[in-house]
Amino acid sequence: MSEIVYDKKVTVREIMEFFSLEQLTGNKSSLDRWTVVPDINRPGFELCGFFKPTEPRRIVVIGNKEAQFIQQMSEKDQRERYPMLTDGLTPCIIITKNNALPPILKEIADANNFPVLRTSMETFRLVTDIITYLDERLAPEATLSGVLMNVYGSGVLLTGESGMGKSETALDLIRDHQVLIADDRVDVQHIHNKVIGHAPDIIKGLLEIRGIGIIDVEKMFGASALGDNVEIELVIKLVPYEKNAEYNRIGDETMRYTKILDVLIPTFVIPITAGRNVSVLVESAVTNFRLQKAGFSSSEEIRNRFKDYAGE
Repeated sequence: MSEIVYDKKVTVREIMEFFSLEQLTGNKSSLDRWTVVPDINRPGFELCGFFKPTEPRRIVVIGNKEAQFIQQMSEKDQRERYPMLTDGLTPCIIITKNNALPPILKEIADANNFPVLRTSMETFRLVTDIITYLDERLAPEATLSGVLMNVYGSGVLLTGESGMGKSETALDLIRDHQVLIADDRVDVQHIHNKVIGHAPDIIKGLLEIRGIGIIDVEKMFGASALGDNVEIELVIKLVPYEKNAEYNRIGDETMRYTKILDVLIPTFVIPITAGRNVSVLVESAVTNFRLQKAGFSSSEEIRNRFKDYAGE
């Protein structure tokens, strides 16, 4: 795995353009402020003067309740509290439901070249959409070596040493109507406690086959053979067969896991020998994995049969 990237930023300009927000205060340079926190702040306590546990790097959202509370605040209280909400760490303030911009807030924000934005969206909708947007944009990411496929609706990462036949296995799977996400290099992000993988733009849709070269999957097999991204639910590691090594035989052995961006992904190890149809093994492993998730255990079934046979 390559170095994990955590220190990502999203500028206020990007947020304003993505959500089509109206800028009420500050000039263009004020939009260069940025956030690194995928969360927002509804400033009820802050408007009451309580600031100590506040995370200052969150976007501040003023909804109907806050707007109504501000109308009851004295000018003195507003002048004391707005500077804390428009400091150097706060990215911006967003007013929802087209509520009015308080005059004192406008005065202080303009004086500090601080961006106050406005939208017609409902507060709950804006909060949900912004947190989702920031969670995806700020998600930790890394690059893995392997082949990522969508097999029967499950994201499967094929790993193993160079020359193990990962790309050739992917080609067989594509011919069997499975979907390629990425070959050789897989970019992954940790989003909503899931690991989402996709191909870098430069190699998207391409598959390298030794002896043939680079092939364009979409042109050869159609658009349905290529996917944009998928949640990685299973890792299948292809390894050279070793006579004295221990492999999973019954299925009740302790499950192995691969840690990707701090998420543990169930992992199967498949030994490779001449003549083994790896693509069929991969499809079988995915099908069995899906059955296990649904509550069916083949190992439990064989144990019950032996019990019945033994008359227990």
